[in-house]
Amino acid sequence: MKRKLFIVILFVHPVITARVMAQTVTLDYYFNHEVHKTKDGQSKRFHYMWDDTDNSGFSIWGGIFKSQGAKLSSLEIAPTLQNLKGTSVYIIVDPDTKKENPSPNYIRQIDADNIARWVKTGGVLVLMANDSANVELPHFNLLAGKFGLHFNNDMQNHVIDDAHFADGAIVINNNPVFKTAQKAFMKDVCSIALTGKARVILRSSNGAAIAAIVKYGKGTVFAVGDPWLYNEYVNGRLPAGFDNDKAAADLTKYLLSRAQFKAGH
Repeated sequence: MKRKLFIVILFVHPVITARVMAQTVTLDYYFNHEVHKTKDGQSKRFHYMWDDTDNSGFSIWGGIFKSQGAKLSSLEIAPTLQNLKGTSVYIIVDPDTKKENPSPNYIRQIDADNIARWVKTGGVLVLMANDSANVELPHFNLLAGKFGLHFNNDMQNHVIDDAHFADGAIVINNNPVFKTAQKAFMKDVCSIALTGKARVILRSSNGAAIAAIVKYGKGTVFAVGDPWLYNEYVNGRLPAGFDNDKAAADLTKYLLSRAQFKAGH
């Protein structure tokens, strides 16, 4: 008796893996839009820009974001829910005074409302102030106040010159955000008053709150009294023992860990 041979063909469906999308980190170019005159008399945008490789730029911090898988973007118009769509982290740095821009774009109540709604849906907002002589605080505080924060009209960690770096030292221990940095440098920074759910993350040399985090809805706000991670202070020129480069990497990791891709959708 002949045996029948049965051939079983198995059809294996390919495993469909979710496409990993880069988180978008958007830097404000609207509230901070500083200009200066070039040698030929033209007005040129500068200060706190992703592509600025001078001491005044954020090119090094931008590189850290990219090294951790993020995509960089900028926003040159007022923020709305629509044009923040797709942004995971939105950074506002040192809003302009009239000294820095003859026609500054002040933060209005509608801007604060729009940004707060975006954070509530899951966005991560970074607010970087400055000492009061170099930042427009009254309108900035319209936004900060949404989250129980208020940038004070003062100056902490005043540093006279490069011979006095120690005056800008911040000791970091067991910090939920800065997990590898042990000592950071931050000079001429304003303090922050906190209410509600806001909690202190960094303190100045005399104990004043200078950085804080707040959970707001599904999102997070990180506020600091200075734009301290621009190139001048993360490019290796600080004395040995200061960890601003590690602090930049720590903060980047924290912000991206709190962010949701396409926050606001």
